[in-house]
Amino acid sequence: MRGLQAVVDRIGLIQIDSVNVLARAHLMPLYSRLGPYDPNLLHQASGRAPRRLVETWAHEASFVPPETYRLLDWRRRRVGTEAWGSISSVEDEHPDLVREVRDCVAGHGPVTSREVHALLDHDNPRDRDNWGWNWSAAKRALEYLFFTGEVAAARRNPQFERCYDLTERILPAGVQAAAEVPEPDAIRALVEIGARAHGVGTEACLRDYFRLRPEPTRRALAELVEDGVLQPVEVEGWSRPAFLHRDARLPGRATARTLLSPFDPLLFERRRVHDMFGMHYRIEIYTPAEKRQFGYYVLPFLLGDQLTARVDLKADRAARVLRVLSAHAEPAAHAGTADELALELAELARWLVLDGIEVAAPYLGAFARPLAVRLGRAPSSVDGADLRTAVVS
Repeated sequence: MRGLQAVVDRIGLIQIDSVNVLARAHLMPLYSRLGPYDPNLLHQASGRAPRRLVETWAHEASFVPPETYRLLDWRRRRVGTEAWGSISSVEDEHPDLVREVRDCVAGHGPVTSREVHALLDHDNPRDRDNWGWNWSAAKRALEYLFFTGEVAAARRNPQFERCYDLTERILPAGVQAAAEVPEPDAIRALVEIGARAHGVGTEACLRDYFRLRPEPTRRALAELVEDGVLQPVEVEGWSRPAFLHRDARLPGRATARTLLSPFDPLLFERRRVHDMFGMHYRIEIYTPAEKRQFGYYVLPFLLGDQLTARVDLKADRAARVLRVLSAHAEPAAHAGTADELALELAELARWLVLDGIEVAAPYLGAFARPLAVRLGRAPSSVDGADLRTAVVS
């Protein structure tokens, strides 16, 4: 748990996404930094009192420390302009329903949205056509209450549904009792969290971390520079001014070997990924299959201080196999990259409790066949060597 807390203190937030082709998005950033940790630690940190993490709208839906949750109160108060249209208007359109949903959560929480709907159906057996609400309206009312902070997620159930309860039952007492943070101070604190996570980043990087607006971010940056928290710097090869956090450290050497999920904070700001690593990265989940360049769920491979490859992965839980659908080399790849990638895939498969790794044929990408060779799934041109045992064991 100390390791998990150290990562949270460093990166400040963990994005949540429902895509589960490999592993839930919020599980992967911790794996990338800690290795094969116990996911129950994250469930405990976010689902049991006193919570180290709570769910809210930050970058997108995210886990944040309870203290950071309070820094976003200004956004909750501005639901009319900060929330998306389908929920920002629900209280005006269905005020009675919003009240009934709030009362339902208060009386029965923690409850899922399906349970709220069933309870409302049971308590209000009316003609929905005349009453003016349906499943969609009830869900919108619940999401409205979640956005405004009247209800919060007590935990996620095994089906990945939020279990809603009153926020006062979820936030630690000390956080609830703390004085309200004025909006300018809150935004400055959020910008600093993003800056500490980045080490060095541009205004666009630091603004995107919590999806802040340009003008408040610029004011916060100016104040943080004046206070000595940030230092304006120029980064070789970057066309935009950058800011260095005073706590940033340059290690003597970089020994990373890990895979990064598409929702990792390191990948949030795509231009930074390109400027820092030379990788053009896009999530192709919503791209039609025939138009995808690299695959559906592609993870960059960080080796040392470079992104050296990218792999399209799928956890076939029925067959208990990690499937490598494609494996592409990046310009920073070197002679040992395929071996290191094979080792990392083996560690990932063990963490996911999968029994083996299979590289899909026909091989897609420069590293697909070398990986298959190293996993003993394809004939080797090097003395017929079968390295599967060395890699997987």
